[in-house]
Amino acid sequence: MIYAVANQKGGVGKTTTTVNVAASIAAAGHRVLLVDADAQANATSGVLGGERPDPDAATTADVMLDGVPLRDARIATVVPRLDLVPGGADLAAAAVELVSRDGREGLMRTALAQASVEYRYVFIDCPPSLDLITVNALVAADRLIVPVQCEYYALEGLSRLMETVAEVRARLNPDLAISGLLMTMHDPRTRISGEVVTEVRTHFPGLVLDTVVPRNVRVTESPSFGEPVVRYDPHCAAAEAYQHASREVMARG
Repeated sequence: MIYAVANQKGGVGKTTTTVNVAASIAAAGHRVLLVDADAQANATSGVLGGERPDPDAATTADVMLDGVPLRDARIATVVPRLDLVPGGADLAAAAVELVSRDGREGLMRTALAQASVEYRYVFIDCPPSLDLITVNALVAADRLIVPVQCEYYALEGLSRLMETVAEVRARLNPDLAISGLLMTMHDPRTRISGEVVTEVRTHFPGLVLDTVVPRNVRVTESPSFGEPVVRYDPHCAAAEAYQHASREVMARG
């Protein structure tokens, strides 16, 4: 099962969601592959325990554009059973190069075709945009997870993302389904957080996960240690929320 985690709005907890849901499922005993498709490579730095990947190591761009086999690009992470295909700055150039490639929307699907041989789950961390890298992830994916921040502008851009999903379904990947919208960065001290959750549930009935991820200082600390928060502090409120969200994702999957 391949999951794309996408939202073109930045700062919604997309990478945090990808890393922690993937790590939680790996901790449950499944082999998981994390594909970092963002040029900022935050997912990569967030699972290597403070280490940096070899500068000569293959990246997601190399797998997509140059035909580097998946087995030669993956590296181990600090989480048992979780492997990584690193992101890198070359993904920014890849998004431009894709424009002139034949079959440009399906290159990631081809690159990930062999993942099912070894992995039960694949998670793709998408860039905060609706460029060709994100379209490739949607074409490759079976399911889509959309992190939504509990703030006033939560619905901003969601309609455009849903339009893109509809276009991908119509033209390129009719099997793509929405696994769920995950509400993130919830602050129970503010009224707006609760109102946004209610509004999103009203606009997208049946699509919003039951789990709501709270704001938590441990979430902001864990990347500096190169660990998902579910490993850095597995008993904090955010870690427990992500563990619950991962169970929801598997149940819906």
